[in-house]
Amino acid sequence: MNAIKHWPTQDRPREKLLQHGASALTDTELLAIFLRTGVRGKSALDLARDMLGYFGGLRQLLNSKATQFCAIKGLGSAKYAQLQAVNELAKRAIQQQLQTGDALTSPKHAIEYLRHTLQNKQEETLLAIFLDNQNRVLAIETLSKGTVDQASIHPRQLVERVLAHHAKSIILAHNHPSGDPTPSQQDRDITDQTRKLLKMIDVQLLDHLIIGHGQYYAFSQHHITSV
Repeated sequence: MNAIKHWPTQDRPREKLLQHGASALTDTELLAIFLRTGVRGKSALDLARDMLGYFGGLRQLLNSKATQFCAIKGLGSAKYAQLQAVNELAKRAIQQQLQTGDALTSPKHAIEYLRHTLQNKQEETLLAIFLDNQNRVLAIETLSKGTVDQASIHPRQLVERVLAHHAKSIILAHNHPSGDPTPSQQDRDITDQTRKLLKMIDVQLLDHLIIGHGQYYAFSQHHITSV
């Protein structure tokens, strides 16, 4: 095995990134840069390829438990902590961009953040995005974890959070750990319940987004959240 440092410059992941940008690299190459070094008999690129194969992809790797991650030769708790830190930094950067950026004019504007936040979770998590009168993000908060049903949203709690942020509208979002974003009857019920509750305090439910694996469902696109 030839070490990466002995490869032609244009083939080395780090040099390739510096020359062409991170988007030009594969998942394997990006992961190899994160790893920096391989193990005996394997380059960082080989190890990265093995990791993605073992976990079944980048999403599953980022969502892995510490025990699973550290079971791979050459990895350990320090690398696991670094990977989780990188993942969290990316999520926070996207959230800050949402909160300081332009108005949300379509569901797609929030999807990148929601995918980072929700699609890797093993349990259903319900979020609320609070918006001002120009549809700019005021705050993003977790409302509940576990099965999302009508009991997941406590009317008093939701009203308190809306008033605390002086929100004029909100977007609900939750994940389906199965990966299929098709709404259940409970999802439809909670959308209708929340819409009616918010209407009583002159606040609009702009959308309810369900995040799956690589896909999503927006109630607004099916004209379900219209008042």
